[in-house]
Amino acid sequence: MQPIDETNRIESLDVIRGFALLGILLLNILGFGLHSASYPNPGFDLSAGSGLDLFTYATVELFAEGAMRCLFSMLFGAGVVLFTTGARAKSGSLHYKRTLGLLTFGLIDAYLLLWNGDILVTYALAGALLYWVRNISVRSLIIMAGVLILIMSGFYGLIRLALGEAYKASEIVMQAENPDSLDQGVLLGAEQWTEFVKDYKPTDEAIAGELSARRESYLSAFSWNAKKTNMMLSVNLPMIIIWDALAMMLLGMAFYKAGIFQGEKAAGFYIKLMLAGFSTGLLVNGYEVSGAITSEFDLFSIFAQMQPTYHIGRLGMAIGYIGLLVWLTHRDVLTPLRGWLASVGRMALTNYLMHSIICALIFTGTGLALVGELNRASLYPIVIGIWFFQLWFSQFWLKRYRFGPVEWLWRASTYGERPAFKR
Repeated sequence: MQPIDETNRIESLDVIRGFALLGILLLNILGFGLHSASYPNPGFDLSAGSGLDLFTYATVELFAEGAMRCLFSMLFGAGVVLFTTGARAKSGSLHYKRTLGLLTFGLIDAYLLLWNGDILVTYALAGALLYWVRNISVRSLIIMAGVLILIMSGFYGLIRLALGEAYKASEIVMQAENPDSLDQGVLLGAEQWTEFVKDYKPTDEAIAGELSARRESYLSAFSWNAKKTNMMLSVNLPMIIIWDALAMMLLGMAFYKAGIFQGEKAAGFYIKLMLAGFSTGLLVNGYEVSGAITSEFDLFSIFAQMQPTYHIGRLGMAIGYIGLLVWLTHRDVLTPLRGWLASVGRMALTNYLMHSIICALIFTGTGLALVGELNRASLYPIVIGIWFFQLWFSQFWLKRYRFGPVEWLWRASTYGERPAFKR
């Protein structure tokens, strides 16, 4: 999501960005349309779901979960390099003005547009840090990204071990005839497990309270969402999300500096990238999905932050998509589709915020208040409808204007002047 001049566009970057923008709605629609427990704990709605719901879950998990966010993060890292280095490099002050603009849009999205899963705030904060590593070599960037990924995978493994002990303690307490006589360590572990699962296995009263608040009106949905957003920004972002984003951004910076995103490698390189990425991603994701289903969606088998292999699977799929899309972009095939995806990518910020607006009107009390009314599979016709609209609208708009409306505002705030808008 970078405010770049039309004359400086790199088609493969726009195509990948458009693909990721559409793909990320496959995941975000769950946060918009279902109870908040359904995204981290699919067993919340799938335990009694239909075969179609289960098939939908498995397909999205295999091909999209985590991978689309990974692509976005890598592209953002590439954009930082594009904006701050080379012959057209912009000053540090412009970089931080742009970052401040992105932070503003992110806060609007998170609070006013009712999307507590917003990623723009994270990208703005991470982007501020990336400026200081913009001139590091490809090798060093890859090493830094690899170290972060290993640390996060190890951290996820430790979370699994710690919560496993807490779960065992809760089982001991439940089976004890006189819980008060148990060791204080066991009681503390049981208490920690109870605190952990309350958001992922809510009571009937908590479920009804959330859905009522989100359905009643814009103000009630705003109040519920603000509390959720505060928790996301104060706990999830500093503990998990920003490190996840930084690792993939560093890798994206390396890919751009190596010319991979721009299609500077031989065709065979991208075919190997595609095959290696998809093989790794599908193998790891398939293992995780199989474990989730065979365990009947036990929280230990489905919670992303308890799976040490999580980053490997989603990164594999992201790399596979990069290989496929860059290879297609530099061949004379699927030209209309590439043009549509590139248009969506050129308006990625506008289209991302549009997801929040459309879904607020469909699912919250701002509009139709359908949150919790549809099952998992029924959400995806809505996704497809939004895709077709954005593919059409992006081309329609860019035939008449040089920038998407939000991209124009972002550019104006960055440079302190109003760029030409109409063609």
